[in-house]
Parts: sequence; C-alpha cells; structure tokens
Amino acid sequence: MSGLVYSWFVDGFPNFNPKATRSEEAEYPDALSQGPVRGRGAQLNPGNRFESVRLHVLGEHLDAEFHERESEHGQGSGQRGLQLKTTPLDDDTRTIINPVDSPDISFKWTVNPYRGCEHGCIYCYARPGHEYLGLSSGLDFETKIFAKPRAPELLRKALRHPKWTGEAIVVSGVTDPYQPIERDREITRECLKVMAEFRQPVGLITKNKLITRDLDILREMSSWQGVHAAVSLTSLDNDLAHKMEPRASSPKARLEAIEQLASAGIPVRVMTAPILPGLNDREVPALLKAAADAGARGAGYVMLRLPYQIKDLFLDWLKREFPQRAAHVESLVRQMHSGELYSSAWFSRQRGSGPFAQQVGQTFKVFAKRYKLDGDFPKLNTSAFRKDVPEGGQMQLFG
Repeated sequence: MSGLVYSWFVDGFPNFNPKATRSEEAEYPDALSQGPVRGRGAQLNPGNRFESVRLHVLGEHLDAEFHERESEHGQGSGQRGLQLKTTPLDDDTRTIINPVDSPDISFKWTVNPYRGCEHGCIYCYARPGHEYLGLSSGLDFETKIFAKPRAPELLRKALRHPKWTGEAIVVSGVTDPYQPIERDREITRECLKVMAEFRQPVGLITKNKLITRDLDILREMSSWQGVHAAVSLTSLDNDLAHKMEPRASSPKARLEAIEQLASAGIPVRVMTAPILPGLNDREVPALLKAAADAGARGAGYVMLRLPYQIKDLFLDWLKREFPQRAAHVESLVRQMHSGELYSSAWFSRQRGSGPFAQQVGQTFKVFAKRYKLDGDFPKLNTSAFRKDVPEGGQMQLFG
C-alpha cells in the first residue's frame, strides 16, 4: 500500500484524512505534481462512479516516481514527467457482435476488438466504459487495454448462427480498431479475414493510418461492395491534434489514409468529430476541403459529448492546455446544453442546441455541399452474405 491511500466519498465529495497526506490540509492530487504524464491525454484517474471506495496516489509516491525517472534520463534531459507504459490485458469475452439500440445511431451492430484505447483522446465518450471493469475513465482507459484474442473465433461462430442474416456491422463503436496495440495483436485484421470469407459487410471507423495495412483485405471486400471506411479528422493543426489525441495518427497521416483508401476503391467518409467549441469549430470548412481533396465521398460531424466523469477530465485538460481560453470554451459548451456540460437526450446529445450549435450545423451543411460530401453514399451490399464457408475458410488468401 506504499504511496496509496483509501478515500471514502460521501455525497460525491472526497473526505480525506489530512494526516494521510504531506501537509496539514487535505490534498487531492488531481494531476501529477512533478509535470504531466508524457504522451497521454488524461492526467488523472477520476473515481469510478460505481465504487464507494477509491484509491488515490499520494504526493510522496509521485515524488519518488519522478526522481526515479529523473535518474534514468538524467537531469536536464527534457524528459520531465512520468512515462506510463501501456498494460495489455486479455479479455475472455464470450460474445463479439453487440447490438446497438440507440435511436440516434445509424447502425445496429458493432464489433469491438479491444476495450480502452491507447490514442488517449481527451474527449472520448467511450471512457466511462472502463468503469464497468472496476477501473477509471482517466489514465486507466488509455493505459490498461483489454484485447479480445478470441474475437475472430467468436465472430466466425456468430456469423454461422442460424439467426444471423448478414446485416452490416461497424468496427468499432467504443474503441479504435487500429490503435497502436493492433500493430502487434492483429485482432482487427483477423476479424476482417473472417468477414471477407463470409462476405459480411462492414464499416470501419478509425483515426489511425494503420488501416491501410489491411488494404489487401479491404480491396477484396470492396469488389462486392462490402466495406466502408470513416476516418476521424478533428484538426489540421498538428499541435492541437496532438494535445487532443496524443497517440492517434497525425492529420497529414489521416489524410494520406483517406487518399489510399479512396484510390483502392473503398468509399470513405470523413468524420469531423467531435467539434470542440472554441477550439476546432472554425476548422470545419478547411477539414472538409482537405478530406474532399484526398478523396472522401461523404462527411459527418458530432459535437463534443461529456458524459459522467469525462467532464472532470476535459475541464482539467482544458485549464492545463488552454488556460486563457478555458472559461470561454466551457461557456460555449454550456450554451449548447441549457447551462449544463452535457445533456443525454437522444439526438440533441450529439448536436447540442441553441444558437452556437445551430451555427456549427449550418456551417457544416454549407461546406459539405460545396465540397460534394453531402450526396448519396454507396450502400453496403448485404445480399452477398453467405454461410456456406467451409471450415478453415479462405484465410490463407490473406497472409
């Protein structure tokens, strides 16, 4: 228990024992005292909303960690701050195709090869999902990644099920299928091989250029209109993009991914999502033009969503990265949700309401039309689905 203290939360507020910390005043180290965690979006682990007992790191422990890192890198090395490594964990899930029952979501089924995401996007609406695992939506979400090694096997079984009819599946809904861990684990790639065998139509969503690694499979699926791709592009400013999404591909790399996918005949959407009021909303016209020039054929957008503890993470990040603009950005967010930081009402949760939200929506509409991103998007072919795939299948076609 060295360096850790238990804290009990009463009515949502922390009651710390002052004797358990370094000073006479209760101390709640939301962020690391010796500089930020390098290469991560969140800088804290807010308490799990399902737990009444929570662990927090004490200042003494942080100091010891920092001095250990300092001795490793040498004083003056410029490596100030802690380096938290990704901890890969296996998830022994027993089902892989997940139903989606939200009326404001356009797809019905998802496959998520991982839980958590190394990209570390500070705004990610999927962060609270880690709380169901007894973890935090903060640093835990981006450093403790659960991989599903049985996903291809489970997918093959699910596609053979008598009740499955080949409806389109989206990969992924609450994680990025091409986050860094996929480079070694290749779970997404193996799932795509299975889908190609069964001619199962799929839509892919990512912000990582690693998707182009699988062009061999995607080209084959595209030959029977069995695949779409959506690439998230939130900023053309490298500095802003890195702050928002520290381990995702750069804006240039994402545009290159759009270009390569489009050149391979794969229909590509650009997702300017999310739009952060006061930070990237003015980039919408430029984002749409850049994506269209790269070959995108459709576009979509979602406004910033801050459910549950993401509010704390986002405000902490905002004050740290943009102290002069933090109050203005927070005000704009509240203007879209009747004074609150978030509204969970269907449809409005993704678009917001009020004059600012309407302005963003109108701007998106005008420029999507200007760059021909608002037309009919090719539909996925669900009629090609087949169950009569022999055991062993054709996976050898894709090395």
